[in-house]
Amino acid sequence: MTDFGYFLACEEHSPAALVDQARMAEQAGFEALWISDHYHPWNDAQGQSPFVWSVIGALSQAVSLPVETAVTCPLVRTHPAVIAQAAATSAVQLEGRFRLGVGTGEALNEHVLGGGWPEAPIRLSMLEEAVQVIRKLFTGERISHYGRHYTVENARLYTLPDTPVPVDVSAFGPHAAETAARIGDGLITMAPDAGVVERFRRGGGGAKPVYGGFKVCWGTDREEAVRTAHRLWANQQLPGELAQLLPTPRHFEQASQLVTPDRTAAAIPCGDDPDAHVEALRAFVDASFDTVYVSQIGPDQQGFFDFYRTKILPQVRD
Repeated sequence: MTDFGYFLACEEHSPAALVDQARMAEQAGFEALWISDHYHPWNDAQGQSPFVWSVIGALSQAVSLPVETAVTCPLVRTHPAVIAQAAATSAVQLEGRFRLGVGTGEALNEHVLGGGWPEAPIRLSMLEEAVQVIRKLFTGERISHYGRHYTVENARLYTLPDTPVPVDVSAFGPHAAETAARIGDGLITMAPDAGVVERFRRGGGGAKPVYGGFKVCWGTDREEAVRTAHRLWANQQLPGELAQLLPTPRHFEQASQLVTPDRTAAAIPCGDDPDAHVEALRAFVDASFDTVYVSQIGPDQQGFFDFYRTKILPQVRD
């Protein structure tokens, strides 16, 4: 049976707004939270990007829902030994209700320290070693690690949850899905692609959980909702590897000029037609996802939560 969660967008909302949305999500009947981990928003119109670990600390005091980063990149901007400490502390604060979602990231966030941005195969290799370092530190033992990409000397985590934090791996293509199956406790992917899920399961993922998410823009005026979605999240319809390679919000704004409002409307459920929202959720259910997370675009969060509480969640749960 599929669970339904809410996806908190750090790129679009302040820390206080994110905590308020988490409360509304719990009251509306959502069962879990995702939260994005960014240094920059995708464009200046989104306008935010708080430090995710501070927000998670606030969430631990505000709600009783499980929380997962979707996703953290432990490769360049932040060393995996530091990510391990942040994740372990988050799990303690959330009394074990925390999962660490990891992926190979984007230049948008990871270039800020001035280093180069590796090609995709190198990033996958870095991710595999980073997860190895994180898991070693989750044991609570003192470790040293001298690898191809990372060095750790005499490090030990003293603040740890009762059980190691699960590490889920983000994947879109077939090679990444196989890596996720090999090193992850679960799979994260952003499209209801049954083929990726099947490759993950056949590659060693077995019965491990699969998580997915998507965005909507609820509103009583569909045309206005489309304009809002296009203004804030046209970047989601950029093709290929652009999202991994463009380095600044300005570059995303330039590239997003190629995305038409019609293309946004075709990709993102907009307006208040329940059938459109239910259909988007059921695509993930039909592809055998264990949990699917929904994120509302724009400022009308309370209207969205009322709509999903009364019109959408009861249908998809039936």
